[in-house]
Amino acid sequence: MGKGKMQHKHRNYDDENSWACGNWFEFLLVVALAIILLVGALVLVLFWVLYYRQGFAWTENPTLEFNLHPVLMIAGFITFSGFSMLLYRIGRCCRRIYVKLFHTIFHALAVPCVVVGFIAVLDSHNLANPPIRNFYSLHSWMGFVTMGLFALQFVVGFFSFLILLCCENATAGFRASLVPIHATFGILTFMLAVATCLTGLTEKAFLTPGLFYSFMTEEAIIINALAMTLVASAIVMAYALLREGFRYSGHILVSVQSEM
Repeated sequence: MGKGKMQHKHRNYDDENSWACGNWFEFLLVVALAIILLVGALVLVLFWVLYYRQGFAWTENPTLEFNLHPVLMIAGFITFSGFSMLLYRIGRCCRRIYVKLFHTIFHALAVPCVVVGFIAVLDSHNLANPPIRNFYSLHSWMGFVTMGLFALQFVVGFFSFLILLCCENATAGFRASLVPIHATFGILTFMLAVATCLTGLTEKAFLTPGLFYSFMTEEAIIINALAMTLVASAIVMAYALLREGFRYSGHILVSVQSEM
């Protein structure tokens, strides 16, 4: 009586051997720029808040509590989320499951940043004297859409690429069909997050008393530098993620069913 036996073979699609020095230079340059910009955006917003906006507080000082909002939102939506996507380009020597695991970890690190940042801006508005209206600006509406897409991405990614691995063979086709959708919406969410940050910085620059944005003070220059860093990160990240040559096919495990 025939008995099925599962054999595993490694098919090696070693694209790296065919790369010239120019390809490696381009790849390393783009990845290095992306890392510098993702970290640089967080460093700049921290410098702005600590040096020009007197740092942080909680509910005892609503004005300083607001400062948590730009720092945590940039940390969550830009730095952590950016690194979570960039891992699929820099994790070329790692097994796919490890890359997915660290991708999820970086997204999980972004969640508390977004939640606390959202609470901080609500508190700073509600506890102000007089209270400030919520959810009236374009920035707040774009923020809602960004948070909704981010939450949807996290839930879909977690269940489809980690939970469903317990029945890997049965769900392989379903998970494969979700990959391009998940990747596309991940890039769209990042771009929308950058646009939301830009509207927030513009709103803060024009509505903050004593900032004198139109006179191009030192603080105004820092705000503009932060905004341009965010724009540059969007451009470089889009290039790194959409450049077909940067996709790594590596070692793919293929299951072959044979009859004995």
